[in-house]
Amino acid sequence: MSDTLNLTLKVWRQAGPDQPGEFRVYQLSDVSPDMSFLEMLDVLNEQLLAQGEEPVAFDHDCREGICGCCGLVINGQPHGPLRETTTCQLYMRHFKDGDTIVIEPWRAAAFPVVKDLIVDRTPLDRIIAAGGYVSVNTGQAPDGNAIPVPQEVAEKALDAAACIGCGACVAACKNASAMLFVSAKVSHLALLPQGHPERKKRVLSMVSQMDAEGFGACTNTYECEAACPEGVSITNIARLNREYFKALFA
Repeated sequence: MSDTLNLTLKVWRQAGPDQPGEFRVYQLSDVSPDMSFLEMLDVLNEQLLAQGEEPVAFDHDCREGICGCCGLVINGQPHGPLRETTTCQLYMRHFKDGDTIVIEPWRAAAFPVVKDLIVDRTPLDRIIAAGGYVSVNTGQAPDGNAIPVPQEVAEKALDAAACIGCGACVAACKNASAMLFVSAKVSHLALLPQGHPERKKRVLSMVSQMDAEGFGACTNTYECEAACPEGVSITNIARLNREYFKALFA
């Protein structure tokens, strides 16, 4: 029995945002099960270059599950079949010899395709710029630690702060909603005392920017939570709604 994999890859190829795209089929042989998914794509690109073809463009950076750049839809699932795992941390041992793997970019109107598997995720950056920060100087670590924060509150804030902004929640949602992303950023700061002075302005500005970017509405299908590589909970969406209505009517 062979220790390597022979795979059929159906990869989305698109020259640019205004160009039509299509799936192209590639055969890849002798893939080590110890390769990461991105390393497998590196091998594919080496093969394409050797054949005089243009390599597949895909986003990546840290390859350590931290930066969130590596988002791909793999067989219909953002980041692939494993729970709480980024594409770069998905290994080929989770596929079988002879498998056909369909690889697509994030599918959302707010994330236009730049090229092949790369999409423009700057709308998430603009949501952060609209209010996802504390604008005052909070001091160094000793100063921050001088403000008592209950353990339960700190844990909830840190769980929300785990969001890496990859956009998998948007890609998984049938409405292409960014509510899980926005709620994680709002919750992180709303829960901590350093974020309290700007909490009303923050949530109103971030939700307004989210709507302006063309993201869809949340209809509570929970797909966002299932696709999130950091396991960010949808309870943050409930907190976002409370923060929003308090800011509107309080």
